[in-house]
Amino acid sequence: MKYLQRSLGPVSALLAMSVPALAQDVPAAVPTDMVFIMNSLLFLVGGFLVFFMAAGFAMLEAGLVRSKNVTMQLTKNLALFSLACVFYYLIGYNLMYPLGNWSIGTDETGGYLGAFAPALLEAVGVTADAADDYSYASTGSDFFFQLMFCAATASIVSGALAERIKLWPFLVFTIVLTAVIYPIQASWKWGGGFLDAAGFLDFAGSTVVHSVGGWAALVGAIILGPRIGKYGKDGKVNPMPGSNLAMATLGTFILWLGWFGFNGGSQLAMGSVGDVADVSRIFVNTNAAAAGGSIAALLLTQFLYKKPDLTMIMNGALAGLVSITAEPLTPGIGMATLIGAVGGVLVVFVVPLLDKLKIDDVVGAIPVHLCAGIWGTIAVVLTNPDASLGTQLYSIVVVGLFVSIVSAVVWLVIKATMGLRVTAEDEIMGLDTSELGMEAYPEFHKG
Repeated sequence: MKYLQRSLGPVSALLAMSVPALAQDVPAAVPTDMVFIMNSLLFLVGGFLVFFMAAGFAMLEAGLVRSKNVTMQLTKNLALFSLACVFYYLIGYNLMYPLGNWSIGTDETGGYLGAFAPALLEAVGVTADAADDYSYASTGSDFFFQLMFCAATASIVSGALAERIKLWPFLVFTIVLTAVIYPIQASWKWGGGFLDAAGFLDFAGSTVVHSVGGWAALVGAIILGPRIGKYGKDGKVNPMPGSNLAMATLGTFILWLGWFGFNGGSQLAMGSVGDVADVSRIFVNTNAAAAGGSIAALLLTQFLYKKPDLTMIMNGALAGLVSITAEPLTPGIGMATLIGAVGGVLVVFVVPLLDKLKIDDVVGAIPVHLCAGIWGTIAVVLTNPDASLGTQLYSIVVVGLFVSIVSAVVWLVIKATMGLRVTAEDEIMGLDTSELGMEAYPEFHKG
């Protein structure tokens, strides 16, 4: 084989010389079929990586709550994901992506409220000429990818309100969040709405996804109140350690893995050399930010408390991931690490601040997703020359006010009609027994 290659070398060179020079100067165009296929593949692969984040949230929350509430957290996470799937299909997808069919506003002037209609997929065995957007990707792949983001938003709320909220009122809020609240504000940026027209930049959702979940969780935690015994009358904070830090750590690593799909898939294209290179750059920066957040929390807790705090280190990594999500493409590796590190620092300082305010966030969702989400949205201006600080701040405020006000109304209506909180007796007993009649670790209580 080697001899044959050597003997054909001069012939190959002669043939190459006979090709017109013009042909060498024009790069081969990527066939549209290939663009469609590769973009759709990116959405599908990114989508199932983000789907795996549902397992990460479940494991993280189950590990950080007390053993008497583990089954409840697992039930909530399975139920909220399933409800998100149904209601995003029925209402959310077209509210988020009206494709010019705005109920209020237009693509040209800026849209405010999308279309009310269920999602529709392309026909079985669709051909190129009948595809919804042959130059982009399949509708099914896009729907699947965006659905995962919607479900992730609901998962953020679940952990913050753990150990004292009733199951069914929480699920009712989940329906409103995934069907209406999340899609409407997401349409303002990703659906071509008025924030997008204003120049707001949020690559993969530091604001659109994470701060939305954080605002809803913050309002819910304030209305719900802290767990019994969490705060003493003298202002003392009583620790309530989680049941399984090994499970929580596993959940953190699963979320870290899923984030490659979260951010990498948000490139929204894999049909060219540049797109693929950018996806790889996003992967590297996403990983660097997580590492930066984790290391920052490790060092800072050692300095402040003389011992590293594993829960802070886990949330530091997640805060780093949230921080880089608004712009994972333009930073270099060093800057991505620093952006993530700031997120880790925020977690270490915001967790005790919430305790001083007697806002009980069981898993640290508010520091991780809200505070780091705000920081990440602002940090876009550090590396993306197209970003405007004024526009970024304006968009943060608009989304924050919308989600907080609507969430507050929904939480208060649910509280007045169904009730939000379990009884003191049931809370002390544990929600596994009182709400579900099923314990995660029954052998621990039966001797």
